[in-house]
Amino acid sequence: MTSRYPSIAPDILALFAARGTNAVDVPVLQPADPFLDMAGEDLRRRIFLTESETGASLCLRPEFTIPVCLDHIASQAGTPRRYSYLGEVFRQRREGGNEFFQAGIEDLGDKDTPRADARLVADAHALLTLTLPGVPLTVTLGDQSVFEAVLAALGLPRGWRMRLARAFGSDAQLAAALADLANPQKNGALPEPVAALVADGDLDRLSGHIAADMADAGLSPTAGRTPQEIARRLVEKAELRSVRLSAEAFSALETFLAIDVPLDAAAVALQDFASSAGLSLGSALANFSARVEAIRAEGLSPADIRYDAAFGRPLDYYTGLVFEISGVDGAEDGANRPLVGGGRYDRLLTLLGAKSPIPGVGFSVWLDRIEALRGVDT
Repeated sequence: MTSRYPSIAPDILALFAARGTNAVDVPVLQPADPFLDMAGEDLRRRIFLTESETGASLCLRPEFTIPVCLDHIASQAGTPRRYSYLGEVFRQRREGGNEFFQAGIEDLGDKDTPRADARLVADAHALLTLTLPGVPLTVTLGDQSVFEAVLAALGLPRGWRMRLARAFGSDAQLAAALADLANPQKNGALPEPVAALVADGDLDRLSGHIAADMADAGLSPTAGRTPQEIARRLVEKAELRSVRLSAEAFSALETFLAIDVPLDAAAVALQDFASSAGLSLGSALANFSARVEAIRAEGLSPADIRYDAAFGRPLDYYTGLVFEISGVDGAEDGANRPLVGGGRYDRLLTLLGAKSPIPGVGFSVWLDRIEALRGVDT
Protein backbone atom coordinates (compact mmCIF):
# COMPACT_ATOMS: atom_id res chain seq x y z
CA MET A 1 0.00 0.00 0.00
CA THR A 2 1.33 3.44 -0.89
CA SER A 3 2.15 5.74 2.00
CA ARG A 4 -0.10 8.74 2.59
CA TYR A 5 1.18 11.83 0.79
CA PRO A 6 2.51 14.23 3.44
CA SER A 7 0.31 17.20 4.26
CA ILE A 8 3.41 19.34 4.73
CA ALA A 9 4.66 18.63 1.17
CA PRO A 10 3.39 21.91 -0.40
CA ASP A 11 5.21 24.00 2.21
CA ILE A 12 8.43 22.05 1.67
CA LEU A 13 8.23 22.32 -2.12
CA ALA A 14 7.68 26.08 -1.81
CA LEU A 15 10.75 26.35 0.42
CA PHE A 16 12.85 24.37 -2.08
CA ALA A 17 11.77 26.69 -4.88
CA ALA A 18 12.62 29.75 -2.79
CA ARG A 19 16.06 28.29 -2.12
CA GLY A 20 16.83 28.12 -5.87
CA THR A 21 16.73 24.36 -6.32
CA ASN A 22 15.73 22.37 -9.40
CA ALA A 23 13.00 19.83 -8.65
CA VAL A 24 13.93 16.37 -9.90
CA ASP A 25 12.04 13.08 -10.10
CA VAL A 26 13.96 9.83 -10.48
CA PRO A 27 12.58 6.32 -11.18
CA VAL A 28 11.52 4.10 -8.29
CA LEU A 29 13.32 1.13 -9.87
CA GLN A 30 17.09 1.66 -9.73
CA PRO A 31 20.24 -0.31 -10.63
CA ALA A 32 21.23 -2.13 -7.45
CA ASP A 33 25.03 -2.21 -7.83
CA PRO A 34 25.73 1.45 -6.90
CA PHE A 35 23.88 1.00 -3.61
CA LEU A 36 25.49 -2.36 -2.89
CA ASP A 37 28.95 -0.94 -3.60
CA MET A 38 28.74 2.50 -2.00
CA ALA A 39 25.81 2.91 0.38
CA GLY A 40 27.08 1.25 3.56
CA GLU A 41 26.22 -1.98 5.35
CA ASP A 42 23.20 -0.64 7.24
CA LEU A 43 21.44 0.42 4.04
CA ARG A 44 22.61 -2.56 1.97
CA ARG A 45 20.86 -5.07 4.22
CA ARG A 46 17.56 -3.16 3.97
CA ILE A 47 17.32 -2.93 0.18
CA PHE A 48 14.48 -4.58 -1.73
CA LEU A 49 16.27 -6.45 -4.55
CA THR A 50 14.89 -7.81 -7.81
CA GLU A 51 16.11 -8.56 -11.36
CA SER A 52 15.34 -7.35 -14.85
CA GLU A 53 14.40 -9.71 -17.69
CA THR A 54 18.07 -9.78 -18.68
CA GLY A 55 19.22 -10.70 -15.18
CA ALA A 56 20.48 -7.24 -14.20
CA SER A 57 20.25 -6.52 -10.47
CA LEU A 58 17.66 -3.87 -9.64
CA CYS A 59 16.23 -2.48 -6.42
CA LEU A 60 13.44 -0.28 -5.16
CA ARG A 61 14.81 3.21 -4.50
CA PRO A 62 16.20 3.10 -0.91
CA GLU A 63 17.37 6.75 -0.91
CA PHE A 64 17.71 9.67 -3.31
CA THR A 65 21.35 10.78 -3.28
CA ILE A 66 22.73 8.10 -5.61
CA PRO A 67 19.76 8.27 -8.06
CA VAL A 68 19.96 12.07 -8.23
CA CYS A 69 23.70 11.89 -8.91
CA LEU A 70 23.20 9.24 -11.60
CA ASP A 71 20.49 11.37 -13.20
CA HIS A 72 22.79 14.41 -13.15
CA ILE A 73 25.58 12.47 -14.88
CA ALA A 74 23.20 11.02 -17.50
CA SER A 75 21.69 14.43 -18.28
CA GLN A 76 25.15 16.01 -18.69
CA ALA A 77 23.87 19.06 -16.83
CA GLY A 78 26.35 21.77 -15.92
CA THR A 79 27.39 22.70 -12.41
CA PRO A 80 27.02 24.21 -9.93
CA ARG A 81 23.45 22.95 -9.72
CA ARG A 82 21.11 22.38 -6.79
CA TYR A 83 18.50 19.62 -6.93
CA SER A 84 15.52 19.00 -4.66
CA TYR A 85 13.23 16.00 -4.37
CA LEU A 86 10.22 14.68 -2.49
CA GLY A 87 9.10 11.10 -2.91
CA GLU A 88 8.87 7.60 -1.53
CA VAL A 89 11.78 5.39 -0.58
CA PHE A 90 11.69 1.71 0.35
CA ARG A 91 13.64 -0.07 3.10
CA GLN A 92 13.11 -3.40 4.79
CA ARG A 93 12.64 -3.75 8.54
CA ARG A 94 12.16 -0.06 9.20
CA GLU A 95 10.17 1.02 12.24
CA GLY A 96 7.11 2.81 10.92
CA GLY A 97 6.84 0.82 7.69
CA ASN A 98 8.83 -0.25 4.64
CA GLU A 99 7.59 2.67 2.49
CA PHE A 100 8.01 6.27 3.59
CA PHE A 101 8.55 9.73 2.16
CA GLN A 102 11.82 11.62 2.06
CA ALA A 103 12.60 15.12 0.89
CA GLY A 104 15.96 16.76 0.48
CA ILE A 105 18.49 18.80 -1.44
CA GLU A 106 21.61 17.68 -3.33
CA ASP A 107 24.04 20.55 -4.02
CA LEU A 108 26.47 19.59 -6.80
CA GLY A 109 29.54 21.31 -8.20
CA ASP A 110 30.06 24.28 -5.85
CA LYS A 111 33.83 24.37 -5.26
CA ASP A 112 33.48 26.68 -2.25
CA THR A 113 32.90 23.74 0.07
CA PRO A 114 32.65 25.66 3.37
CA ARG A 115 29.96 27.91 1.89
CA ALA A 116 28.06 25.01 0.30
CA ASP A 117 28.20 23.01 3.54
CA ALA A 118 26.92 25.95 5.58
CA ARG A 119 24.16 26.75 3.09
CA LEU A 120 22.95 23.16 3.21
CA VAL A 121 22.84 23.04 7.02
CA ALA A 122 20.89 26.32 6.91
CA ASP A 123 18.48 24.88 4.31
CA ALA A 124 17.79 21.84 6.50
CA HIS A 125 17.33 23.99 9.60
CA ALA A 126 14.95 26.32 7.74
CA LEU A 127 12.86 23.34 6.59
CA LEU A 128 12.43 22.09 10.14
CA THR A 129 11.75 25.57 11.52
CA LEU A 130 9.03 25.97 8.89
CA THR A 131 7.36 22.60 9.47
CA LEU A 132 7.91 22.32 13.24
CA PRO A 133 7.51 25.83 14.67
CA GLY A 134 8.33 25.90 18.35
CA VAL A 135 9.88 22.43 18.48
CA PRO A 136 13.38 22.54 20.05
CA LEU A 137 16.01 21.42 17.52
CA THR A 138 19.42 19.90 18.21
CA VAL A 139 22.10 20.14 15.49
CA THR A 140 25.02 17.70 15.72
CA LEU A 141 27.97 18.01 13.35
CA GLY A 142 30.91 15.72 12.64
CA ASP A 143 33.61 15.67 9.99
CA GLN A 144 34.84 12.58 8.16
CA SER A 145 37.82 14.45 6.68
CA VAL A 146 39.08 15.58 10.11
CA PHE A 147 38.78 12.00 11.40
CA GLU A 148 40.72 10.68 8.40
CA ALA A 149 43.34 13.43 8.81
CA VAL A 150 43.91 12.30 12.40
CA LEU A 151 44.30 8.68 11.28
CA ALA A 152 46.83 9.70 8.62
CA ALA A 153 48.75 11.95 11.04
CA LEU A 154 49.01 9.04 13.49
CA GLY A 155 50.78 7.04 10.80
CA LEU A 156 48.17 4.31 10.47
CA PRO A 157 48.59 2.23 7.29
CA ARG A 158 46.04 2.46 4.50
CA GLY A 159 44.22 -0.73 5.47
CA TRP A 160 43.53 0.47 8.99
CA ARG A 161 42.57 3.95 7.79
CA MET A 162 40.03 2.39 5.41
CA ARG A 163 38.56 0.10 8.07
CA LEU A 164 38.19 2.87 10.63
CA ALA A 165 36.80 5.28 8.02
CA ARG A 166 34.17 2.69 7.04
CA ALA A 167 33.27 2.20 10.71
CA PHE A 168 32.87 5.95 11.32
CA GLY A 169 29.15 6.48 11.89
CA SER A 170 28.50 3.13 13.57
CA ASP A 171 29.31 3.12 17.28
CA ALA A 172 29.41 -0.69 17.38
CA GLN A 173 31.67 -1.07 14.32
CA LEU A 174 34.02 1.68 15.47
CA ALA A 175 34.28 0.19 18.96
CA ALA A 176 35.04 -3.25 17.48
CA ALA A 177 37.68 -1.82 15.14
CA LEU A 178 39.36 0.09 17.97
CA ALA A 179 39.34 -3.04 20.13
CA ASP A 180 41.08 -4.96 17.33
CA LEU A 181 43.56 -2.11 16.91
CA ALA A 182 44.38 -2.16 20.61
CA ASN A 183 44.70 -5.97 20.69
CA PRO A 184 45.49 -7.27 17.19
CA GLN A 185 44.15 -10.73 16.44
CA LYS A 186 46.61 -13.49 15.81
CA ASN A 187 47.04 -14.75 12.27
CA GLY A 188 44.61 -17.49 11.40
CA ALA A 189 45.87 -20.66 9.76
CA LEU A 190 45.57 -20.42 5.98
CA PRO A 191 46.27 -23.36 3.68
CA GLU A 192 49.19 -23.27 1.31
CA PRO A 193 49.63 -21.77 -1.24
CA VAL A 194 47.03 -19.21 -0.05
CA ALA A 195 49.15 -18.23 2.96
CA ALA A 196 52.20 -17.57 0.77
CA LEU A 197 50.20 -15.51 -1.74
CA VAL A 198 48.64 -13.48 1.06
CA ALA A 199 52.06 -12.87 2.62
CA ASP A 200 53.39 -11.70 -0.75
CA GLY A 201 50.36 -9.46 -1.33
CA ASP A 202 50.04 -10.93 -4.82
CA LEU A 203 46.39 -10.04 -5.55
CA ASP A 204 46.34 -11.29 -9.15
CA ARG A 205 47.66 -14.77 -8.40
CA LEU A 206 45.63 -15.00 -5.19
CA SER A 207 42.43 -14.05 -7.06
CA GLY A 208 43.17 -16.68 -9.71
CA HIS A 209 43.77 -19.36 -7.09
CA ILE A 210 40.51 -18.51 -5.28
CA ALA A 211 38.58 -18.50 -8.57
CA ALA A 212 39.93 -21.97 -9.40
CA ASP A 213 39.00 -23.29 -5.96
CA MET A 214 35.48 -21.85 -6.33
CA ALA A 215 35.11 -23.48 -9.74
CA ASP A 216 36.27 -26.84 -8.36
CA ALA A 217 33.68 -26.54 -5.59
CA GLY A 218 30.93 -25.66 -8.07
CA LEU A 219 30.51 -22.13 -6.68
CA SER A 220 29.49 -19.28 -8.98
CA PRO A 221 31.86 -16.26 -8.82
CA THR A 222 28.79 -14.02 -8.91
CA ALA A 223 26.91 -15.75 -6.08
CA GLY A 224 28.53 -13.63 -3.38
CA ARG A 225 31.88 -11.88 -3.07
CA THR A 226 34.04 -12.11 -6.17
CA PRO A 227 37.46 -13.83 -6.06
CA GLN A 228 39.07 -10.37 -6.36
CA GLU A 229 37.09 -9.09 -3.34
CA ILE A 230 37.98 -12.16 -1.28
CA ALA A 231 41.66 -11.82 -2.18
CA ARG A 232 41.72 -8.13 -1.35
CA ARG A 233 40.02 -8.76 2.00
CA LEU A 234 42.47 -11.56 2.93
CA VAL A 235 45.46 -9.32 2.19
CA GLU A 236 43.86 -6.43 4.05
CA LYS A 237 43.22 -8.60 7.12
CA ALA A 238 46.85 -9.75 7.11
CA GLU A 239 48.04 -6.15 6.94
CA LEU A 240 45.70 -5.12 9.77
CA ARG A 241 46.97 -7.91 12.03
CA SER A 242 50.56 -6.79 11.47
CA VAL A 243 49.98 -3.30 12.88
CA ARG A 244 51.07 -2.46 16.40
CA LEU A 245 49.93 1.06 17.32
CA SER A 246 51.88 2.65 20.16
CA ALA A 247 50.08 3.33 23.43
CA GLU A 248 50.74 7.04 22.92
CA ALA A 249 49.14 7.05 19.46
CA PHE A 250 46.17 5.00 20.63
CA SER A 251 45.64 7.39 23.55
CA ALA A 252 45.73 10.32 21.13
CA LEU A 253 43.04 8.69 18.97
CA GLU A 254 40.83 8.12 22.00
CA THR A 255 41.38 11.73 23.10
CA PHE A 256 40.31 12.99 19.68
CA LEU A 257 37.15 10.87 19.63
CA ALA A 258 36.18 12.23 23.06
CA ILE A 259 36.01 15.85 21.80
CA ASP A 260 32.39 17.00 22.16
CA VAL A 261 31.98 20.77 22.34
CA PRO A 262 29.85 23.64 20.99
CA LEU A 263 30.82 24.34 17.39
CA ASP A 264 32.13 27.82 18.21
CA ALA A 265 34.75 26.18 20.46
CA ALA A 266 35.53 23.26 18.17
CA ALA A 267 38.32 24.74 16.03
CA VAL A 268 40.29 25.73 19.14
CA ALA A 269 39.65 22.29 20.71
CA LEU A 270 40.94 20.57 17.56
CA GLN A 271 43.99 22.82 17.37
CA ASP A 272 44.78 22.22 21.04
CA PHE A 273 44.43 18.47 20.52
CA ALA A 274 46.70 18.51 17.46
CA SER A 275 49.33 20.58 19.28
CA SER A 276 49.34 18.39 22.39
CA ALA A 277 49.54 15.22 20.28
CA GLY A 278 52.22 16.64 17.99
CA LEU A 279 50.04 16.16 14.90
CA SER A 280 49.40 18.29 11.83
CA LEU A 281 45.83 18.22 10.50
CA GLY A 282 46.66 20.50 7.57
CA SER A 283 43.85 21.62 5.27
CA ALA A 284 41.21 19.63 7.17
CA LEU A 285 41.43 22.02 10.12
CA ALA A 286 41.51 25.11 7.90
CA ASN A 287 38.42 23.95 6.01
CA PHE A 288 36.70 23.16 9.30
CA SER A 289 37.32 26.68 10.61
CA ALA A 290 36.12 28.25 7.35
CA ARG A 291 32.89 26.23 7.57
CA VAL A 292 32.22 27.47 11.11
CA GLU A 293 32.43 31.07 9.89
CA ALA A 294 30.25 30.28 6.86
CA ILE A 295 27.60 28.77 9.16
CA ARG A 296 27.67 31.95 11.22
CA ALA A 297 27.23 33.99 8.02
CA GLU A 298 24.12 31.92 7.20
CA GLY A 299 22.50 33.23 10.38
CA LEU A 300 22.94 30.11 12.52
CA SER A 301 24.74 30.40 15.85
CA PRO A 302 27.72 28.03 16.15
CA ALA A 303 27.19 28.17 19.91
CA ASP A 304 23.89 26.34 19.38
CA ILE A 305 25.44 23.55 17.28
CA ARG A 306 27.25 20.58 18.83
CA TYR A 307 30.50 19.24 17.37
CA ASP A 308 31.12 15.59 18.23
CA ALA A 309 34.42 14.27 16.86
CA ALA A 310 33.09 10.69 16.98
CA PHE A 311 29.86 11.51 15.15
CA GLY A 312 29.44 10.04 11.67
CA ARG A 313 26.67 8.67 9.50
CA PRO A 314 26.46 5.03 8.32
CA LEU A 315 26.90 5.65 4.58
CA ASP A 316 30.20 4.77 2.91
CA TYR A 317 30.28 7.68 0.47
CA TYR A 318 30.72 10.57 2.93
CA THR A 319 34.03 12.47 2.73
CA GLY A 320 33.68 15.60 4.89
CA LEU A 321 30.85 17.28 6.75
CA VAL A 322 28.28 14.97 8.34
CA PHE A 323 25.37 16.32 10.33
CA GLU A 324 22.05 15.46 11.89
CA ILE A 325 19.20 17.57 13.23
CA SER A 326 16.88 16.13 15.85
CA GLY A 327 13.68 17.40 17.42
CA VAL A 328 12.52 16.91 20.99
CA ASP A 329 8.94 15.68 21.04
CA GLY A 330 6.30 16.58 23.57
CA ALA A 331 5.78 13.08 24.91
CA GLU A 332 6.55 12.16 28.51
CA ASP A 333 9.96 10.74 27.66
CA GLY A 334 10.93 13.88 25.70
CA ALA A 335 12.73 11.71 23.15
CA ASN A 336 15.18 13.26 20.70
CA ARG A 337 14.12 12.05 17.22
CA PRO A 338 16.56 12.36 14.27
CA LEU A 339 14.71 14.27 11.54
CA VAL A 340 17.42 15.27 9.06
CA GLY A 341 20.71 13.66 8.08
CA GLY A 342 23.26 14.68 5.51
CA GLY A 343 26.85 15.25 4.55
CA ARG A 344 29.49 15.81 1.90
CA TYR A 345 30.36 13.19 -0.75
CA ASP A 346 33.08 14.58 -3.02
CA ARG A 347 34.16 11.22 -4.49
CA LEU A 348 30.71 9.78 -5.18
CA LEU A 349 30.01 11.20 -8.63
CA THR A 350 33.39 10.08 -9.97
CA LEU A 351 32.73 6.57 -8.66
CA LEU A 352 29.33 6.67 -10.37
CA GLY A 353 30.90 7.51 -13.73
CA ALA A 354 31.36 11.28 -13.94
CA LYS A 355 34.21 12.16 -16.31
CA SER A 356 35.64 14.77 -13.95
CA PRO A 357 35.37 15.29 -10.17
CA ILE A 358 32.17 16.98 -9.01
CA PRO A 359 31.94 17.97 -5.33
CA GLY A 360 28.61 17.29 -3.67
CA VAL A 361 26.77 17.77 -0.40
CA GLY A 362 23.19 16.91 0.49
CA PHE A 363 20.61 16.14 3.13
CA SER A 364 17.41 14.13 3.46
CA VAL A 365 14.53 14.61 5.86
CA TRP A 366 12.17 11.94 7.19
CA LEU A 367 8.71 13.41 6.60
CA ASP A 368 6.84 10.77 8.62
CA ARG A 369 8.86 11.72 11.69
CA ILE A 370 8.07 15.40 11.17
CA GLU A 371 4.36 14.64 10.88
CA ALA A 372 4.52 12.50 14.02
CA LEU A 373 6.00 15.42 15.96
CA ARG A 374 3.40 17.78 14.52
CA GLY A 375 0.75 15.37 15.75
CA VAL A 376 2.19 15.49 19.27
CA ASP A 377 2.11 19.28 19.28
CA THR A 378 -1.42 19.74 17.86
